[in-house]
Amino acid sequence: MNDSTSGSTPDSSAPGAASGADAPDGRPRIGDTRPAPPGAEGGSSKNADGGKSAPPAPQADGRSGGAQKDQTGSGGSGKRRRRRGGRGRGKGGNGPSTSNNGKGGNVAPVEAAMPIAPVELDEETLEKRRGNRRKGKPVGRYQMCVHVRSQATQIAVLEGRRLIELTVSRPSDDVGQIHGNVYLGRVQNVLPGMEAAFVDIGTPKNAVLYRGDVQYDPEDIESKGATPKIEDMLAAKQSIICQVTKNPIGAKGARLTQEVSLPGRFVVLVPNSKTYGISKRLSDNERKRLRSILNEIKPEQHGIIVRTAAEGITAEEIQNDVRRLLIQWDGIEKLAKAAKPGSLLYREPDLAVRAIREEFNKDYRNVIIDDRVLYDEIREYVEGITPALADRVQFYDPAAESLPLFERHQVHEQLHKATDRKVWLPSGGSLIIERTEALTVIDVNTGKNVGQSNLEDTVFKNNLEAAVEVAHQLRLRDIGGIIVIDFIDMEIKANRAEVVKVFKEALARDKTRTQVFDISELGLVEMTRKRIGEGLIESLAAPCEHCNARGFTLDEDLMSTNG
Repeated sequence: MNDSTSGSTPDSSAPGAASGADAPDGRPRIGDTRPAPPGAEGGSSKNADGGKSAPPAPQADGRSGGAQKDQTGSGGSGKRRRRRGGRGRGKGGNGPSTSNNGKGGNVAPVEAAMPIAPVELDEETLEKRRGNRRKGKPVGRYQMCVHVRSQATQIAVLEGRRLIELTVSRPSDDVGQIHGNVYLGRVQNVLPGMEAAFVDIGTPKNAVLYRGDVQYDPEDIESKGATPKIEDMLAAKQSIICQVTKNPIGAKGARLTQEVSLPGRFVVLVPNSKTYGISKRLSDNERKRLRSILNEIKPEQHGIIVRTAAEGITAEEIQNDVRRLLIQWDGIEKLAKAAKPGSLLYREPDLAVRAIREEFNKDYRNVIIDDRVLYDEIREYVEGITPALADRVQFYDPAAESLPLFERHQVHEQLHKATDRKVWLPSGGSLIIERTEALTVIDVNTGKNVGQSNLEDTVFKNNLEAAVEVAHQLRLRDIGGIIVIDFIDMEIKANRAEVVKVFKEALARDKTRTQVFDISELGLVEMTRKRIGEGLIESLAAPCEHCNARGFTLDEDLMSTNG
């Protein structure tokens, strides 16, 4: 099943994944849940009596005390510790160091290296890369606002003044936000019936690795069939290097692949692979130019994928990006030889740095950050990868400004609306968004929209507005899985086709992969959107302790057996 749907991942709470506490011999079983990894002082230290001390108590956000300690450095200061490398702020991918990692390991994970010193460019090239300006100020379609709190960092992306994306990142979250991290996993169990294996990567829930994501040497496979079975490729207790491709969601663990990819600003390094590709979004002439550069700099034993951001970039800049990624992979390989199974080998940088790496270009008029430490870090990073845009990274001083950053740009107001079930359309119609375990249903209503000429015209125009707004809400709320949209019935077939066309065009601005089917006779549109994270609502809220997120409470008097 397509990974954008919600029902195919093995659940760690399924039969055969019983709790270790319930097992007859007391040993852990596949799918066991356990406390988050211990802190920086080690997994189980001995106390004064010679026994082992108890693991750290869980914090309010669900992470263990050890994870909290990693957040605060050595435990004495409440200041959030940055994890970026370079210039004395970490190892920067230069190899392992002696520190705790994962579940009781003794090495620290490799972290993304700071960019190598920028290439000196002539003034004409710099001016071209600076993008459009009006009255001396940068001009762009998008704006990024980064608001730093003690418990989380919020990144808002605005198109004009309209909020289109919001991401929440909590510091040192090595449990829920692990997409892109590389681990030395330990295969716990192989399930031939599911063509999958559960892998212990040191997180509370075991991750899942499907047969299609397993990398193997044909010479190591005893059965000589065209498609070897997963039980022939993997064995229990086997140690493997793997990367997270999807964060754990709900009761499901993270999803893994053995084809590791390390993203840079201009290229993606695929170690031990023959992968060779150039972004199809680039023109034919640009692809030809980049292909000639790749022929000169591509490592023999590794694959390279050139990103869209490489357009107009010089060979030396691309070579620097490749060299930096090779340093990271060399550190990961060295660390894998010294680490214990279940250890974190490579940690993706903070979300703000990832957002700059993946998104920031001359289409952004500015990136505004209200934290001095993070501002200095981002400014340094941008100066290393694209110095022509460094002046678009700006510091917003909360002490000197009359309003907080999100209030100044009306983010909070739009954020509150994004959590409502009901969304109003410009002409008076409305959307009702209902999320369930299996799918999301969106109902389109005319509401206050009474139209002018006839019913078909009123319904058609209302559905057009709804198509654009639904695409916006899916992106803003980060809704994934199966989605069913109940448009208002239209009699004219051409009108139905036009609504689907407008809907697909609106979805094209969303980088998350989607698949849309034609509208049915009942006015229903079925679609899928790849689910990567937990979603906006889940990142901002917690389940109600009274109704357990059901939305209602039972009348205990009527449900009781007395009377």
